Amino acid sequence: MAALAVGLWGIRRDGTLWGDEAVTYEMAHRSVAGIWRTLGTVDAVHGLYYLLMHAVFALHDGGLTTLRLPSVLAVSAASAGVALIGHRLAGPRAGLLAGLVMPLIPAVQRYAQEGRSYALVCALVVWATWLLLTKRWVAYTAAMLTACLLHEFAVLAVAAHGVTVFAGRAGGAIGTRASVQAGDAGRAGGAVGARGPGRADPERHGFAGSRRAFVWAAGCVVAGLAPLAVFSTSQSAQVEWIGRPGAGTLIGYAALAAGAWVCARIRLPPGVHALALPLLLVPAGVLLAASYLHPLYVDRYVLFSSAGLALPAGAVLDRCWSRTVALAAVAAALVALLPVGLELRTPQSRKNDVTAVSAAVEATGRSGGFDGVLFTPARRRAWTLWRPADFRGLPDLSLARAPRASHTLFGTELPPDRIRERIIAARRIVVVSDLPGQPLDAGVQEAVKRRTLRTYFVNCGSRKITSALITVYARAGGCPDRTP
Repeated sequence: MAALAVGLWGIRRDGTLWGDEAVTYEMAHRSVAGIWRTLGTVDAVHGLYYLLMHAVFALHDGGLTTLRLPSVLAVSAASAGVALIGHRLAGPRAGLLAGLVMPLIPAVQRYAQEGRSYALVCALVVWATWLLLTKRWVAYTAAMLTACLLHEFAVLAVAAHGVTVFAGRAGGAIGTRASVQAGDAGRAGGAVGARGPGRADPERHGFAGSRRAFVWAAGCVVAGLAPLAVFSTSQSAQVEWIGRPGAGTLIGYAALAAGAWVCARIRLPPGVHALALPLLLVPAGVLLAASYLHPLYVDRYVLFSSAGLALPAGAVLDRCWSRTVALAAVAAALVALLPVGLELRTPQSRKNDVTAVSAAVEATGRSGGFDGVLFTPARRRAWTLWRPADFRGLPDLSLARAPRASHTLFGTELPPDRIRERIIAARRIVVVSDLPGQPLDAGVQEAVKRRTLRTYFVNCGSRKITSALITVYARAGGCPDRTP
């Protein structure tokens, strides 16, 4: 219930959404045949999610609430799964605390309220982890394959699970309740032996006899994912916007690793360390390392790693439990997380605000005297998908076929010569672009747009709307007296 309450709090975000959510909304409102045809050219990696959201909107078209409610429910399910895992590995109170920590993690709060697949992937990975612990291999395979089909990088959770299964003594400490019982006895002073408190015998307990089953399960997941993974390489241009990890990202990962090392020094039930630390560190670590060959790291791609943070946090709180500690933990959480939670529920918390961009363009066009709008790069046409009526008074000077008609996300564009002709024929244009400093698209059409504007027009003024720049261009002497 706590996770559900946190997720529903401010779910509409003042009626705003950002570009990726606008894509989800528009794709979900296409026909199944239209979605399928679009996936042949772009966004195949999100195909299963779009089909799922199509079914959700067919049941109830409630706008932003319907768009985000599946993510809220998914985080609630993930939190319940974390609580069950914590209960099994460290006891009932540790499980309850871990389940309460999970929805408070800032990244989890954020993606609990976004109309994208990341929260659903997180929930499936968490429950697949539970199925791994209980050795229900068929169900584990089905859950992990579904997660991977929702987002390919969920396969990194399989790698983390592999580290757990093959990690020798630590891996042997999970899979049964013996480690929990031993840990409880150790804390009571009655289970101190040659292996120390809370240590389970890896030969009697755990995955020693199940490694072959895990290999088969992991192989089935990889085999099931392979066709999508191979096909999606033909659409790799979609992730060209991702840059190499910056210093802040590396420092953040180093901080997580340091925290994991500290947790490993604290004497907790071994299963918590064995399960949580690989899930916390391996997916992000692999993706960061791969990003130095081909940039791929984005934190939301490994949102499921948050479970690896919640589990030891719950176990540590349980170990230190007292009324004083409980009150201090609640106070610290409120002080640290309430400002973050409030900020995450504002329109400014997201990379861009599609509704604000639409409103600004509509207001500019309403002032009159404009011959059209130009999107550069073309993918910024996604900002029209939520409220296309705001752009109807401004012809799109470079558009050949609209997104839905062309079975694409952002429409198809005219040939470069035709784009140049249409721009030159205009006297005054609204240009919607990225902020200065962003990488410029190298396509021929984009180069023609920039060159033609620079040669034949003057910049009359710009307005920044989150990550969008709305600029009025006019022929010399044609700038309006007051730029809208």
